Amino acid sequence: MNQYQIAAIGELNVDIILNRIDSQPEIGKEKFAKDMTVTLGSSTAIFAANAAALGSSVCFVGMVGRDAFGTLVRKSLEAKGVDTRFLIEGETPTGATICMNYGEDRANLTYQGAMDVMGLDDINPAVFDEAKHIHLSSLFMQSGLLRDIHRILEIAEEKGITVSLDTQWDPAETWKLDYKTVLPKVTVFMPNEKELQALTGKNDLESAIAEVQPYLGRAMLVKCGSKGSLLVWKTGKRVMLPAFLNRDVVDAIGAGDSFNAGFISAFVKGLPLEDCQETGNLTGAVNTTAAGGTGAFTSLEDVRTICREKFGKEIKL
Repeated sequence: MNQYQIAAIGELNVDIILNRIDSQPEIGKEKFAKDMTVTLGSSTAIFAANAAALGSSVCFVGMVGRDAFGTLVRKSLEAKGVDTRFLIEGETPTGATICMNYGEDRANLTYQGAMDVMGLDDINPAVFDEAKHIHLSSLFMQSGLLRDIHRILEIAEEKGITVSLDTQWDPAETWKLDYKTVLPKVTVFMPNEKELQALTGKNDLESAIAEVQPYLGRAMLVKCGSKGSLLVWKTGKRVMLPAFLNRDVVDAIGAGDSFNAGFISAFVKGLPLEDCQETGNLTGAVNTTAAGGTGAFTSLEDVRTICREKFGKEIKL
């Protein structure tokens, strides 16, 4: 019996969010921000926190430093109901992202820190005996994880663990992932359309889909923003599902991660992929009803209420 339905393996950092900034920074000059928030960051953490809020049993595998930011990360995950026993404390400081908001634009600066260090040898092997499903995310921000991805997938295959992968964007834009050997061991591949095109080097979505389809494990879910999502089976079957649109968007930070949380929470419960897709579309939309990536995900009952009242739909969790 698996102790965890989902093991989230990925990056951890704090977000230092600066708002109401006088003007853009200039070398040699001091500027002021009127508001600051220090909070749990990282796409994988948003995924894990929201999957836990949706009722999944979730543990997190990631690396932090032995510092105040590492303590904040651990306590924040635990407050969201995510098990932190597989968190690794290393000598490298915890990563941090400074987010400078200017109206609708923002500039981010990230120190990768511990997130760039963790590899397979750092991970407690017990997690592979206790998890039913592994979700991997943000590979290009984690050189150690990217280096060891084949070994991790081989262990998952040996243990009969299903795997989802959302590579996220590559900040270096080199896209050094051999998808022809990686994707066959991934049960559900979960890029957005821009990431898929960049990974394959194709200028249009259809060409990008055609490029990876022969290498898919079971299926690929392409997130298409306000257009919805496209589910593509290895066999070629497709379902395009329009988005559930929120007319009063608070913000869309973490909407893709919230989509992943809904899809995978349904997947580990054995729902058909079409139901997983609908659940993902719903949780992606729910994300936009409150500030931040986890603001709307206070409990499954609250999410049910939002789905019913805001989008006229019952969530299948």
